[in-house]
Amino acid sequence: MILEYNLVREDANEPERANPSDAGLDVFYSPPTADQTIYVQPGESKIIPTGLRFGVPHGYMLEVKNRSSVAAKRSLIVGACVVDSGYDGEIFVNLHNVGTETQYIRPAQKIAQLVLVPVVHFRAFKNDQSNLYRHSITISDRGDGALGSTDG
Repeated sequence: MILEYNLVREDANEPERANPSDAGLDVFYSPPTADQTIYVQPGESKIIPTGLRFGVPHGYMLEVKNRSSVAAKRSLIVGACVVDSGYDGEIFVNLHNVGTETQYIRPAQKIAQLVLVPVVHFRAFKNDQSNLYRHSITISDRGDGALGSTDG
């Protein structure tokens, strides 16, 4: 599949796939004005511009995902990660510093990756009965068991 994109700013970096078999395209920090380093304090979140816009087709979404090196080595985790079909504005990355040290992000530094994901469109139906399903739609009898309930 081919996905069209634009650079919002002339100096924005093109997204890149490090290896042909990689699932995601790496995206970079692209400041609106030259040479702006962003500092993210422990426990703080920052919205980071990429300088990119994508044409996401109906039936798909772009999911902004962690880059393992950024998450593991720098404690910067991606949040708010869905780019819907129909949105054609600049993509921003919401980075949370979950570590104990201040992190910095310099222009043209890789900050996240984008993965194209198929979307199953569904219609939600409110059921006012105590049982959620009139007819069984699953092969599990797990019920409302939460974390760890499958292993006893």
